This record gives sequence, structure tokens and C-alpha cells, in this order.
Amino acid sequence: MFKDALRTFRFMGLLEGSSLLILLFIAMPLKYLFDFPEAVSMIGPIHGALFSLYILLTIYMTFVFKWPFRFSVGAVISAFLPFGNFVLDKRLEQWQQYKASAA
Repeated sequence: MFKDALRTFRFMGLLEGSSLLILLFIAMPLKYLFDFPEAVSMIGPIHGALFSLYILLTIYMTFVFKWPFRFSVGAVISAFLPFGNFVLDKRLEQWQQYKASAA
């Protein structure tokens, strides 16, 4: 069950990270360089919903699966950094492989 939850968390992180990149590198330039504020109006709420779900899933992983606190802090910090979720996903993949080989 933990593997499925971790897979879901990693997928959600990639979705949230992708929405942040779309917001920062596509919607914001469209708004400020080409005077097209509708791009942010469309992408912004989608990113906000994905971010909220990501934070809830981080809390779930922390308390239900007794996830290490450093992963929880790293997960929250990575949500604010462009490409942060992609780096976190790679580290979680390495951690999952380590846990599987140790068991």
C-alpha cells in the first residue's frame, strides 16, 4: 500500500511542478509581454488546486505512513521552486530503490 501511495505522491508532485512551470514560463510571459492576462486566469486556479492537493498529500504521507520529517520539509520547499518537484521525484525514486534493496 505504501508503494501505491508513494507512486501517487510522486505523480502529484510532477503534476504540480509542471503546472508551476506552465504558470511561470508560459502564462506569466503571455500576461506581461503580450498583454494576455487570461492565460494566468486559466492556469492560476488549476495550479492552486494542484498545489493544495499536493500539500494535503504531503501531510497524508507524513502522518499516515510516518514519512521522514526531512522528506516532508523538502516536499513543501520543492513546491515553491521551479523544477523543485522534479529533483524531489528523483530523490524519492532513489530512496524507494534503497528501501527495496534493504528489505
